[in-house]
Amino acid sequence: MTAQDQATTPHSPNQALRRDQPEPSNAIVLALVCLAQFMVVLDVSIVNVALPAIGRDLHYSPTGLQWVVNGYVLTFAGFLLLGGRLADIFGQRRIFLAGLALFSLASLIGGLAQTSGELTAARALQGLGGAVLSPATLTIITTTYTDGRERTRAIGVWSSVAGAGGAFGALAGGVLTTYLSWRWVLFVNVPIGAAAGFGAMALLRERRGEAGKRDLDVAGSITGTAGLAVLVYAIVSTDTHPWGSVDTLVTLAIAITLLATFLLIQGRLARSPLMPLSLFRSRALSGANGVMLLVGITFFAMWYFLSLYMQEVLGFGPLRTGLLFLPTTAAIIVASQLSSRLVSRYGPRPVLVAGMAFVAAGFLWMAQLAATSTYLNGVLGGAVLTTFGVGLSFTPLATAATSGVPWQQAGLASGVLNTSRQVGGSIGLAALATLATARTHALTAGGSPRTVALTSGYDRAFLVSAVIALIAGGVAAASIPKLVRARPAAGLENAMQS
Repeated sequence: MTAQDQATTPHSPNQALRRDQPEPSNAIVLALVCLAQFMVVLDVSIVNVALPAIGRDLHYSPTGLQWVVNGYVLTFAGFLLLGGRLADIFGQRRIFLAGLALFSLASLIGGLAQTSGELTAARALQGLGGAVLSPATLTIITTTYTDGRERTRAIGVWSSVAGAGGAFGALAGGVLTTYLSWRWVLFVNVPIGAAAGFGAMALLRERRGEAGKRDLDVAGSITGTAGLAVLVYAIVSTDTHPWGSVDTLVTLAIAITLLATFLLIQGRLARSPLMPLSLFRSRALSGANGVMLLVGITFFAMWYFLSLYMQEVLGFGPLRTGLLFLPTTAAIIVASQLSSRLVSRYGPRPVLVAGMAFVAAGFLWMAQLAATSTYLNGVLGGAVLTTFGVGLSFTPLATAATSGVPWQQAGLASGVLNTSRQVGGSIGLAALATLATARTHALTAGGSPRTVALTSGYDRAFLVSAVIALIAGGVAAASIPKLVRARPAAGLENAMQS
């Protein structure tokens, strides 16, 4: 799609609206969808501080504990594309409400879980609810704000709230785990979901695109999700089965077969594919997804390893650990707001490159942690640099991905972008946790103290994350095009430079 094509593409979702409903304030709609997105992102991070307590109570193994995170992330990643498609076809309001209901119910089930299997299954169901809900929130924003500059500001607010949800989750998890129990990190979603649901029923108007195309690519969603789950399992199982073992090779072969089948379905078989491969003809969308995949690898791992380091090595309790994540919350909020202004002025590419430089610097800092480090001289500086860099990256990635498609495909574009983040996070966490565990086991077998062995494992994961962040910066510089101001007659503030 050329710049002229995009500049002249009608961006008028109101053509699909019911006319008998009053028009809600854009600010109120933005607040409502941000509340829902806050809840979804919160649930990725809120369990991190509670992980040691969950592991002890439900008897998770060291490598099995990551499934508390990955059980959620994998179904989130695998069904996000379907969730975006549902919002486009069946209506944003209807799918928003369905996602809220499923997410809240799964949270209740997870809080009541009595075994590790029950909790992992509930987390997977939560991920499915989040996959339905999350793309609907960004789709509602992109179709509510038709002016390009206003849309960029709204995405900046959405990005800030999403980032704050991830950061605030550590604090909330610490408070709830300390004063109630780890179960409340899941129960807390129930009242939030109820409030958002009542607000949506009262305020949201129904919008849908592509009304004549109601086919759903269920086979694609199942093969994609199963392929990712088997791939992660193969990576995790290398803790007990070497990479060259028959068990690992067979599992990897199954994963590759499932993922290849997914691509075949998308390219040849599906009438309405979840991820049309032609979508990636947009240079901006392709570049944004490549960077987001790499960002996901690093960002998920940071919360996971820092939470364990502060509790297992420094000896902090859940509440103190949560409170010590507050500076990272502030860094994400400040960076996200700054990012929306910088993107409006300079375009996404330079902002992304700068963000990745901050992320790499932060991980290099944290890769120097020792068992004798303190929070001030070991954790704080690196954590703030990393989260500031990630906060700078949210808005340019969302802007680049959604600016290159017509409004009818906004849900699809947002679903693909979020899928890249979750896929990166799940695969990255599996790989980095396995890498860290292998290092820890080797040092423990050699007689090193447990805290020294744990720290060395975390350091290795942080060092690899720094390298990945540098690669992400290079991908951003090479693949994200500049955004240029469209002609005033075009009706859009921004168009993509081809």
